[in-house]
Amino acid sequence: MQITGGTVFDLDRGFVERDLYTDGAHFTASPAGGQTLDATGCYVIPGLVDVHFHGCVGEDFSDATPDGLQAMADYELSQGVTYICPAGMTLPEEQLRRICENAAAHRAKAASGAYLAGLNLEGPFLCAAKKGAQNGAFLHDPDGDMLHRLQQAANGLVKLVSVAPEQPGSLPFIASARADGITVSVGHTTADYDTALAAFQAGARQATHLFNAMPPFTHRAPGVIGAAFDTPGVRAELICDGIHIHPSVVRATFALFGAERVILISDSLRATGMPDGKYPFGGQEIVVCGNRATMADDPNTLAGSVTSLMGCLRQAVSFGIPLADAVRAASYNPACAIGIDDYAGSLDAGKEATAVLLDQQDLTIRAIVFRGDLLAQ
Repeated sequence: MQITGGTVFDLDRGFVERDLYTDGAHFTASPAGGQTLDATGCYVIPGLVDVHFHGCVGEDFSDATPDGLQAMADYELSQGVTYICPAGMTLPEEQLRRICENAAAHRAKAASGAYLAGLNLEGPFLCAAKKGAQNGAFLHDPDGDMLHRLQQAANGLVKLVSVAPEQPGSLPFIASARADGITVSVGHTTADYDTALAAFQAGARQATHLFNAMPPFTHRAPGVIGAAFDTPGVRAELICDGIHIHPSVVRATFALFGAERVILISDSLRATGMPDGKYPFGGQEIVVCGNRATMADDPNTLAGSVTSLMGCLRQAVSFGIPLADAVRAASYNPACAIGIDDYAGSLDAGKEATAVLLDQQDLTIRAIVFRGDLLAQ
């Protein structure tokens, strides 16, 4: 395939006018024949990578149902999110094991839809005071042996785990997670600067939905946010749905961390792509009205988003984030975070031939190329 006439995302140069070539499955440096896809009037970007979302189209990853995970993968691919790492909730170990086994089975059968690149255990190793929408009944102190059991059940697919570093055993837990090939993210925490810094120095490399479910960033108590900023190599997740984070804070975060250290996430719920109403969520209930989802028993507590990652990318751009920076934060950076940047996250030769064509006027999807195949729109 040849993708011609488009304005193409480049990691080093932003957007450039050039053609893209594939040999079918991968991008190549020179033409290899095949069909031509006219990208005139389009930005050509890598397929997006969502490393933190819970569900969509009425389905939740934590339900651990094969049909539900398949529906999620199909929907995400239709939204230009081509690689997914869905997140589990704070639940009993037995349910977490079923979640892991379901993910492993989905991956093993080479299912259609967005590629399941891994899974994210957002819970249960969190603190009660900042549990947010997580179910406090199932919180668990950091437990490396438990995490290892879940990694075995997932056949090695656990790529991310969140931890509140003030909880007992958190530093040995971080070491254990790293030994299992898992990126540790600090989140749902009351940790102060020194406690968070110790976690990052021990090997944690991410902050879970920065600003949300953690102490605020203040001039005398910089907390997790300051510790993350001070530790090179630590990336910060950002929910850019227009609800969780004020546009000014989105702009400030990109300026503070630099585009190379921000990861856009959707944190989307099963209500994404669905009408307003009430929906189950981790043994609890949420209420969705417009673009806002809150806990049914606590309307002041946000429960996640109802916006896809592509929608979050558009929101970031509407807030003044340069498109190239937003694209990097929604593709290459998350790919690096879960170790799939050898085949995803950019349009370089040798990477999987996966790209999304966005209309230059409104950033709507004009075409999706997934692993060399042009998908019907």
